[in-house]
Amino acid sequence: MEEEINSAIKKALESAPERKFIESIEMAFTIKDVDLKNPANRIEENVRLPCGRGKNISIAMFAGGEMATKATKAGIVVIDPTQIEDLGGNRQKARKLARKHDFFLSEVPHMATIGRFLGIVLGPRGKMPRPVPPNVDPAAIASGLESTAIVRSRDKVTFHTIVGSRAQSEEDIALNAMEMWKRVTSKLERGAGNIRSLYIKTSMGPSIKVEVDAS
Repeated sequence: MEEEINSAIKKALESAPERKFIESIEMAFTIKDVDLKNPANRIEENVRLPCGRGKNISIAMFAGGEMATKATKAGIVVIDPTQIEDLGGNRQKARKLARKHDFFLSEVPHMATIGRFLGIVLGPRGKMPRPVPPNVDPAAIASGLESTAIVRSRDKVTFHTIVGSRAQSEEDIALNAMEMWKRVTSKLERGAGNIRSLYIKTSMGPSIKVEVDAS
């Protein structure tokens, strides 16, 4: 599959015109013969990309006091926990917040409140906060997330994820894409045999089909 994925990445980059912003490189899977009505068969993975995401990400944290100070020093956007209920009462504002940040963190005591008021917005987007215990530096967690991509099927046979950006070399994107391919197929009973189709594209470019070898 390495050769097929490399070829598709090359075509995707060549067929998409340069933009005034750094486009992400996306990988779209369509699976078959998998009962996604059963939650146990759904794919939900945090994949550490070996060459990183290729662009800066935004991380926000619900925190106060000393933890908020640590988060700010680490370049994390701090959200005052007293705002959680108000955000939950303003769905438009909550959606805007969810779109603005790639990942969320939270001090442990606020997790239940976030689930109650913001779970309906953050949950379906795969953005429920990661809890940060009192003795853990949020900077350490944020550092790991900078190279992490989330792949989630939910109950859909077609789903997509990020495997890099146009700021990276073809070689780096290919390494990331192979890591994603291996992770997804490892979660399927028949591996590549459960893949109906696979496409690679830039954010706004045409989709390039990858010839899948199911042998």
